[in-house]
Amino acid sequence: MIGRIAGIILHRARDHVLIDVRGVGYVVHVSERTSAGLPPAGQAVALYTDLLVREDLLQLFGFQSLLEKEWHKLLTSVQGVGAKVSLAILGTLGADGLSRAIALGDWSAVRKAQGVGPKLAQRIVLELKDKGPSIMALGGDLTVDAGGAASPGIEPGEAAASAPASMAGTEAHPSSDGGIVSARAAADALSALVNLGYAQSEAASVVAEVQAREPDAQTAALIRAALRLLAPKG
Repeated sequence: MIGRIAGIILHRARDHVLIDVRGVGYVVHVSERTSAGLPPAGQAVALYTDLLVREDLLQLFGFQSLLEKEWHKLLTSVQGVGAKVSLAILGTLGADGLSRAIALGDWSAVRKAQGVGPKLAQRIVLELKDKGPSIMALGGDLTVDAGGAASPGIEPGEAAASAPASMAGTEAHPSSDGGIVSARAAADALSALVNLGYAQSEAASVVAEVQAREPDAQTAALIRAALRLLAPKG
């Protein structure tokens, strides 16, 4: 299994990137959001990858964080959601936006992705509402950037997970909406609420609601606002 790929960009398009790894060119399919965050051709890049294997097909899909990769794996577990649809959803919402949509049951947000009809959007939210919070709770650990490519090569994803967010001679390229920072804050807040005894699904819904109103809120602010919403009324 190829879990991470690092090399030099030869060509970048809206839905894929061609990466040279020691003389071998790998076509890696990516979301439009990921493509927009990559450096131009000629520069180094590193992506976490998921390998799709079929009898007549081998395809690599690339992600800038392990959090995004885990959401991709979860999305494609839903009947009717292939890799292309998953990338469309992640490209439209990002990992952070998808987390909020699932937690809030907001299927209309998922519906905005190309190729996703209302029935499929509702199925995604319904099937992932209990599975999504477990990924959200790990968000702080999974938002590790794929790292640099000073020595181009392919490494297992597990080894890359312990790499720092940025490395010497490498520029990090987080998503334009600050998804890495907000995902960490949401994950930390969710973990704190679960540790206080709240059900994970309930805590995830409240954190997502608060973050939708205050997208720049840090962990402490998220926890305080969530606790106010969770407090008994009357």
